[in-house]
Amino acid sequence: MFANQLSRPIAWHVEQIPEAWQGALQPADVKKAVYRIEEYVDMRLAANATIFPHQPFQALHLTLPTSIKVIILGQDPYHGPEQAQGLAFSVPNHCTCPPSLRNIFKELQKEYPRHALRTTNNLEDWARQGVLLLNALLTVEQGQAGSHQRQGWETITDALFTYALQTPQPKVVMLWGKVAQAKQSLIETLAAQGKIGPTHILTANHPSPLSARRGQQPFMGCNHFRFANQWLQQQNSTPIQWLAN
Repeated sequence: MFANQLSRPIAWHVEQIPEAWQGALQPADVKKAVYRIEEYVDMRLAANATIFPHQPFQALHLTLPTSIKVIILGQDPYHGPEQAQGLAFSVPNHCTCPPSLRNIFKELQKEYPRHALRTTNNLEDWARQGVLLLNALLTVEQGQAGSHQRQGWETITDALFTYALQTPQPKVVMLWGKVAQAKQSLIETLAAQGKIGPTHILTANHPSPLSARRGQQPFMGCNHFRFANQWLQQQNSTPIQWLAN
C-alpha cells in the first residue's frame, strides 16, 4: 500500500472537514453530490482500485475560509504513487518535481531573480499562509487521469469555491488554463450581486509544458505571484512568501 493511498471511506473524511467549511456542504444539491461520490468511491475501493490521495480534503484542513488570500484552482490529483497529497500542484518533497510545478518554480525565479529557485515541492507553506490549493476533482485512480470525473466532485468543489469567494476579505484568484478560467463567469456573477469581497482575477494558460509558453496569455512571464502580492498590499493584506523553503 502506498503512503498516499486512500484507505478510509469518503464519508469519514467528510466528517473530519473543519467546521468552518461545513456550511459549503449544506445545500441539497451538494449533499446529493457528497452521497454520490461516497457511494462511488466505496464501490471502487471494494473493487480493489488504488485511489489517491490519502487525505482528499487536505486543502480545507490547512486553509480555513477566513484565512484565504489567494485561490489557485487545479484539475485533478496526480495519479502516480506517492504524489498527490490533497493540494493542487503540490507533491511531497521526496517526489520528483512534476512538469507543471517545475514551470511554476521557473516562473517564480523569473519574477524573483535575486532568489534561488525554489526546491521544496510540498506547497503546505503556501496553504498555511492562506493560499487555497483546490482541485476540481479530489480523488483519482492510479494511472488514470480524470478517472473520477462526473461522479459528484465537480458540484462539491464548485460549492467550496463559491463559499471561499463569499468570505469578505480581499483575495486573488489565479485561473490557469481553460478548466479554471471557466469559473470566471461565476466570480463575475457573484461580484455583480455584491456577494463577495474585493477580488482580483489573474488569468493565464496552464503551467503544463504543453501550454505554458503558448497563446495570448502564456503562463511563463505572467508575473502572477508579484501581481498578487502587489494587489494584496494595496488592500492592506500581508503578501504571500512564495519562496519559503
